[in-house]
Amino acid sequence: MTALWDQYIQQAISLRRELHKQPELTWQEEATAARIRQELSALDIPWQACAEFGTLGRLAADKPGPHIALRGDIDALPIVEKSGMPWSSQKQGCMHACGHDGHTATLMMAAYWLKAHEAQLPGPVTLLFQPAEEGGHGALRMIEEGALKGIDMIYGWHNWPAIPFGQAVCPDGPVMAGNGTFRLTVTGQGGHASQPEVCHDPVLAASAIVLALQQIVSRRLPPQDSTVISVTSIDGRSSPTVTPDQVVIEGGFRIAQPENRQRLSDWIEEIAVATARSYATQCQVEMFPRYDATINHPVAAANYREQLQRELGDQVLSQTTPLPIMASEDFSYYLKEIPGAFALIGSNDGQLQHSRPCHNAQYDFNDALISPVARVFARLAGAPLPEPS
Repeated sequence: MTALWDQYIQQAISLRRELHKQPELTWQEEATAARIRQELSALDIPWQACAEFGTLGRLAADKPGPHIALRGDIDALPIVEKSGMPWSSQKQGCMHACGHDGHTATLMMAAYWLKAHEAQLPGPVTLLFQPAEEGGHGALRMIEEGALKGIDMIYGWHNWPAIPFGQAVCPDGPVMAGNGTFRLTVTGQGGHASQPEVCHDPVLAASAIVLALQQIVSRRLPPQDSTVISVTSIDGRSSPTVTPDQVVIEGGFRIAQPENRQRLSDWIEEIAVATARSYATQCQVEMFPRYDATINHPVAAANYREQLQRELGDQVLSQTTPLPIMASEDFSYYLKEIPGAFALIGSNDGQLQHSRPCHNAQYDFNDALISPVARVFARLAGAPLPEPS
């Protein structure tokens, strides 16, 4: 068994690096999907397309036990890679900077092993290769097209460079935050910088709005709430002697409590409009809901933690990682529909490229994660395993 496992690991690592060279952006994962389907066909695993570039692989469909799903995401990011690795992206301006190539390869590693031991599985397993996690609401499309039909419980994961290798988090309740973004367009009356009295200055108004928005978290929400509001862009480009007519402010928020989404949206609009008016300007507010908080179900999370501990030891559960992580995940859509759990598994083994944060141009997925995470997936599916090598 050990030799077979090691053989499959090498195949999975090779696949991961192949995918890394040819990344594809959200809702453009045509070649990635074709490669996944080619592998599943070679394994004689029945599959079906879902949400265009998504793929559902099915194992042990006739088994009587609970039907679980294991999910991997497949899309990349619009980033110019600077990792310097031999398998660096060959597509200018596109990079697997979040490790979805590794998630895909890990799920395929589970496919190799589960297919080889399909007769011993207690219940059906769906391998869910999902497109468009990076802001594209791919999970929602998968659900709308029937990806969760007949499934009792779903599990997913994300590599996390801020957590040491060999540690993980998988709490009951929120594990990752919900998020939303906003665009505030402040319109005034531009003119010559020497005549502020005849201008209605949108730069000054925008500056006041940015400061006022920072009071929401500190003064309108309890300190126990995990909430972040960040202004990330102010665009009022002009010249040194010209007051512009318009300034655009963009940013986003993160929430752990779903009920805070509407309250934050209302407060941002209220404060932006009122502050702009006090400077004789106007503000148009656009809010863009993204993902809800990823909230684990206790029974599934307890099962996940048990398998993580069996695989990585009793010290696997990080006691120092603040929760919830304020990044967001569209796995939240699945957990709103059926029981399941999501884990963040540490990838930082001290090598520089494995300590770079996700979405960094020098990031690289830690291939050493493929074996332990695939073993955890196999445990969740009830498959036999070789002794660790």
